[in-house]
Amino acid sequence: MGSPKLTFLGGVGTVTGSKFLLDLPDGNRVLLDCGLFQGQRELRRRNWATFPVPASSVSAVVLSHAHLDHCGYLPALVRQGFSGSVRTTQDTARLAAIVLRDSARLMADEAEHANAYGWSQHRPALPLYDEKDVEKALELFVPLEHEGLAELNGIGLCLHRAGHILGSSWSEITLSGGATLVHTGDLGRAAHPLLRPPVPFRGADVLLVESTYGNRRHDDSRTLWNLAVAINRTVHRGGSVLIPAFAVDRTEVIIYRLRELRQKGMIAKIPVYVDSPMGLAARDVYLEAISAGSPEFRPGLTRDVLDPGWLRELRTVEESMSVNEPDEPSIIISASGMATGGRVLHHLRHLLPDPRMTVLIVGFAALGTRSRALADGAAALKIHGRYVPVRAEIVNLPGFSVHSDADETIAWLRTARRPPQVAYIIHGEADAAATLRDRIQHELGWHAIVPAPDEHVLL
Repeated sequence: MGSPKLTFLGGVGTVTGSKFLLDLPDGNRVLLDCGLFQGQRELRRRNWATFPVPASSVSAVVLSHAHLDHCGYLPALVRQGFSGSVRTTQDTARLAAIVLRDSARLMADEAEHANAYGWSQHRPALPLYDEKDVEKALELFVPLEHEGLAELNGIGLCLHRAGHILGSSWSEITLSGGATLVHTGDLGRAAHPLLRPPVPFRGADVLLVESTYGNRRHDDSRTLWNLAVAINRTVHRGGSVLIPAFAVDRTEVIIYRLRELRQKGMIAKIPVYVDSPMGLAARDVYLEAISAGSPEFRPGLTRDVLDPGWLRELRTVEESMSVNEPDEPSIIISASGMATGGRVLHHLRHLLPDPRMTVLIVGFAALGTRSRALADGAAALKIHGRYVPVRAEIVNLPGFSVHSDADETIAWLRTARRPPQVAYIIHGEADAAATLRDRIQHELGWHAIVPAPDEHVLL
């Protein structure tokens, strides 16, 4: 029998499109994550390429968590013939259902808008997948418990708590010969206000480790203060604050922090709108998990941390449009976090030209996304075929990210009882991945590699 082979189909040189194909000697194929490419146009085009092996030959997908860059390609894989199992936690399955249904709806809406106004190069513009593909994909989910052992086509699988978002996991795979492979997915932080930190790393023969913040360190000491200052400064000049936020977890973290600031009297009690049906649905999953006493949450949390009584929920399109010209200063939390789609786009279109307003960037934004352009000082944004001038104040608060930073990742790796034979540095832009590779080599003495897109390696 030959050696297992690993192919890096996405999440290499970028933080999007995570897909790692494991070819086993017996002919089985297991895909670790099934993410959608976002950001730069050349990356997004890769979503439309035919999957490099017959989708029907993939026997299983192991999902680390429910963010679109890790699960968003799954309906496209199903459309091409995948019918195997999708192994993940129950909470990831519930959140993925919300995320994927919303993704299909947004793709359909965007195609319709492009065809109506002629701003797409494609004639006609079509969605990558539709709601039927999503429902077929959701039927394939097989939920697993954290720390439970499962058999998966002749290999062993154990999901460990990753602490990134609710249900998130790092995966430990035991191959038929006894060798182990660990895929971190996205690692969380000890400072996450809602979730417990990742389960410590015990070691593996082969490691795939994320590097989103591989060249950066979070500054938690000033993040909350800077949030309060930005809000108060905006209110003083009569403006409103727009927060593009990931619907899953980031919205919940922002609600938690705004509640904290209001309780401490650090910000005015102005209206706070959550304008994201997907965000509200994800919050319901979080609330139910808190009520059920989920062990993923920090001890002592109660429902009121995410349901404080003063949130204003915007569910209809009409309600969403009404806050573009607010009667008083307000805070609008809206998806998507990278401003690649969703309701946040029409808020940006209306608020960016007004110098009284503020847009807060509260998480990692990939190259080629509107949030990244704003963080980098763009003078204008192209939204639905038209350029919108940026006159609003832009405040970047990366400390709200729930990705481990470089120091936290190194600290997590140090918990290994034995070093891996090789560590592959994934899910990071080029500088971040290279910096983390160098630190792993110099500080830990491990053999570390930054793989190339579509590269094959033997395990």
